[in-house]
Amino acid sequence: MEQWDQDFIDLVVPGYIAFRADNLGECHFGAVHGEIDSRIEPSQETERLEFSWEGEDEMDPISGGGWAMIQERQLQGRLSFHHGDNAGFTAEKAQ
Repeated sequence: MEQWDQDFIDLVVPGYIAFRADNLGECHFGAVHGEIDSRIEPSQETERLEFSWEGEDEMDPISGGGWAMIQERQLQGRLSFHHGDNAGFTAEKAQ
C-alpha cells in the first residue's frame, strides 16, 4: 500500500484483501479490519471490481470504498476511508 509501510500493514496479521465469488470479502491491515461488498462494473474498455466496506480501526467504526483490477498478473486498486485517507494497493494471490 502506498500510504503505509509493510511493518504497519502487517501489524496485527499479515495484511490482506480478499474477494469471494459471492461478492463479499474482507480486508485487514494495520489495526483496520473490514467486511467488503463488491460488484463487477464496466470501466472504460474493460471491467473492474468496485466495492464498499465497513469495519473498525482500533475498535472505532469506519467505512469506505474502492476498486480493483487485475493488471500484469497482480490485483491493483485503491482503497479509501470515508472522509479520510485514500491509498493505492497491489496484491498478489496467496499461495
